[in-house]
Amino acid sequence: MLEELSIKDFALIENDYLEFNKGFTVLSGETGAGKSILIGALSFLLGGKADVQQIRNGKTEAVVSGTFYIKPCQVRDFDSEIIDENFEPENALEWLKLHNIEIENDRVLLRRFIKNTGKSGAWINSTPVTRTDLAEFSSYLIDIHGQHEHQSLMKITEHRKFLDRKAGIDSEVADFTKLYADLVRMRKELEQYSMSESERLRKIDMAQFAVKEISDLKLKPEEDIQLEEEEARLTSFEKIYSDAENLTEGLTGTDNSIIGILKKLRRNSSHLAELDKSVSSLNERMDSVFYELSDIANEYENYKSNLIFDPSRLTEVQDRLSVIYGLKKKYASSVNAPLSEVFDYYTRAEKFLQDNADGHSVKDRLIAEIKHLEKKILIAAQDISEKRKNAAKILGQQIDQILANLGMSAHFEVSIQEKAGNEVEQKCGPYGKDNIEFLISSNPGNPLLPLAKIASGGELSRVMLALKTIFAQTDNVETLIFDEIDTGIGGEIAVAVGSHMKKIAENKQVFCITHLASIAVYAHNQIKIEKAVEGGITSSNVHVVEGEERIREIARMLSGDSDNAQSMEHAKSMLIKYSGD
Repeated sequence: MLEELSIKDFALIENDYLEFNKGFTVLSGETGAGKSILIGALSFLLGGKADVQQIRNGKTEAVVSGTFYIKPCQVRDFDSEIIDENFEPENALEWLKLHNIEIENDRVLLRRFIKNTGKSGAWINSTPVTRTDLAEFSSYLIDIHGQHEHQSLMKITEHRKFLDRKAGIDSEVADFTKLYADLVRMRKELEQYSMSESERLRKIDMAQFAVKEISDLKLKPEEDIQLEEEEARLTSFEKIYSDAENLTEGLTGTDNSIIGILKKLRRNSSHLAELDKSVSSLNERMDSVFYELSDIANEYENYKSNLIFDPSRLTEVQDRLSVIYGLKKKYASSVNAPLSEVFDYYTRAEKFLQDNADGHSVKDRLIAEIKHLEKKILIAAQDISEKRKNAAKILGQQIDQILANLGMSAHFEVSIQEKAGNEVEQKCGPYGKDNIEFLISSNPGNPLLPLAKIASGGELSRVMLALKTIFAQTDNVETLIFDEIDTGIGGEIAVAVGSHMKKIAENKQVFCITHLASIAVYAHNQIKIEKAVEGGITSSNVHVVEGEERIREIARMLSGDSDNAQSMEHAKSMLIKYSGD
């Protein structure tokens, strides 16, 4: 749930801070006042397009931040370091865990800026994130419907999720996905046994040779790094010895060396401390410096005395490195690759030999297991498909009924088509055998078309409103924003739209931009956006309206005149009837 929103120098908004409540909130204001700018700022915060044109005229930077409350929910137990690349978080908390971002008091702070240089940045709490990450995470928090981004209805992949939720088969589909992943893994494993016998024997010989060659060398982890460092020391012996000699000479060599000078200074310091106790601490520090440097000088002297040039050891090191480089050339990506790649190759070769110790029996076992799993998957896919088809009929009827109440003479249908192919591998995917897409005929007699091809933002918003009415109890997204929901409607239809909004708001936080009083009166909260000109500079001001001010705003929406007594009375009666204000 969105709790706070701070906007600074974004478009016409100079500096606004808003706190939001649960329930249904409408955003109203005169045409051109900047209602869409507020949604644009929120869309920017959620990972939308960043453009220097969004910066307020005369300013160098636009900043938007928002605090979100995330309702505690179940988080699966997984290790973010080793999970599969196809892992998909089920909720916002799982996404945060996957990206190692901590949450405090069930809240996260999102912040994003853009400078007039074109530079932009984003954070989730104190962690910097990419725009892609920000958009991905925020999709678990907010759905924006209208002519903005975050329209989950435009993603066909989301249609299956909607239908599966309606059918109540989310967990069943998740189990199917695991089975399918097992099948893919077993097929890959079988591939190595699908080679000819001569090819298999050739690979066994290669693996045996590699295992013996690597094993005989008795390599140690990072041995190459240690040998390279030793080689560098041996080949630079003269320079190393010269530097060590200069150091010992400079530290202790003569009366004018550092230690010699320090001895004289130490005597002066000790005498001064006897005469003036206030410098005792300085004298102690002088002693400390003397002892520390003396110790360093002794260690350098020992280091120098132990330096011995051993040409035979240099040859031994270089020969060993040459062998290791040869191994890397054969079994790693390059001679500069880490030695761990050779160990990895050794492990794979050993496993290949173990698996092929009795290759034919393993192959036969895999073929039998795959056939059994294919049959199991096909039966499960068929069962899932039947449940989807039953749910699709009910969903279509429910959507049609709600759309009729919302003023759309439309027909909604779920297209369920079997995946192409004759084999189970081709027919099934990770989520079953069905290709699923929402279709709609906007008007009687019009053909059914993909939902994504609907041109009207208002129609798309009303379809989403119908879906969200049905899924309000189970959908993970806590905040919904509807833009242009009232396009081309009025009268009883607008009343129905407002009623539906309020119904969804029983379980969700709902925002709606509207110019219709018959929708606005249903809201629990109302925010007004006003345009003002001061000193020749235009600004959009955003604030909550309550009490008498809200009545005047509803009156303005009814008749265009907030001071008309009849409109004020009408507005007051509507608020009492529909919102209880």
